Amino acid sequence: MNLPAAPTRRSLLPFAFLAPALAVEVAIICYPVLQTVWMSLHDFVLFRPNSVPFIAFGNFARAFMDPVFWLSLWNSVLWIVFIVLFQFLLGLGTALLLNRSFWWRGLARALVVIPWALPSVIIGLMWTWMYDYNLGVINDLLLRLHLIGAPIAWLARPDTTLPSIMLALVWQGFPFFAVTILAGLQTVSQEQLEAAEIDGANAFQRLRSVVLPAIAEVLATALLLRTIWVANSLDVILVMTGGGPGYASHTLPLYAFLKAYSSMEIGYGAALSLILTALLLFVVYAYVRRAARAEAAA
Repeated sequence: MNLPAAPTRRSLLPFAFLAPALAVEVAIICYPVLQTVWMSLHDFVLFRPNSVPFIAFGNFARAFMDPVFWLSLWNSVLWIVFIVLFQFLLGLGTALLLNRSFWWRGLARALVVIPWALPSVIIGLMWTWMYDYNLGVINDLLLRLHLIGAPIAWLARPDTTLPSIMLALVWQGFPFFAVTILAGLQTVSQEQLEAAEIDGANAFQRLRSVVLPAIAEVLATALLLRTIWVANSLDVILVMTGGGPGYASHTLPLYAFLKAYSSMEIGYGAALSLILTALLLFVVYAYVRRAARAEAAA
């Protein structure tokens, strides 16, 4: 019977190089995640630090019976779907324009990144001023165009506050898609485009049949990353409305944040954050399965 050879110093060298990075990952990712799981299983309220009873899945059961949780979850679904969709469409259109040749293309490519480069706090404050009831440029422009008869309190009405914040985030995030898709467009074979044009395909047909399939992996990766980022975003909402009026602009990450750091219900906030994490992991799992099937088919 042959025994496996003892590991040599050379075979252990890669693990030695990886050890510092793994240690940092354990310290800043694994430990906080385990601590969050522990807090979610306890009735951990910050103003009762000496009494932290174990309640198992009580916080999760409370979440599923909490009407604000379901409202926040529904708002999160709308938030993710519409923001990612419109960011993608606007970014795709921008990338197609920037891929054309015109004399100030270099300047245009630099300017389009500005919304993405601005801090979220600046974005929130800027759009809050633009939506201002008395002095906001949006009300002023719509009044001048006779599209509305009186100023609208965009951030104070339950029916307009969430769409108004979505518009701000669409403007902030579309450059990510524009730059990513533009990089993908640089890899599209010009020979295939010329062949499709010779065959009589119009611009839309070339886009659908040649360009989009060629950059499909780029689009899928960009959509996945942006979905995760948008699902976790709460800073712009926090700056513009704080989740109001009432619960009209509450999303799941914002609700978890407010429960943990405003109401001091750390355990309940941890449970809400874990529910959000589980939903995002499902999205990532679906993407990985799809990518694996596509690679196997190829």
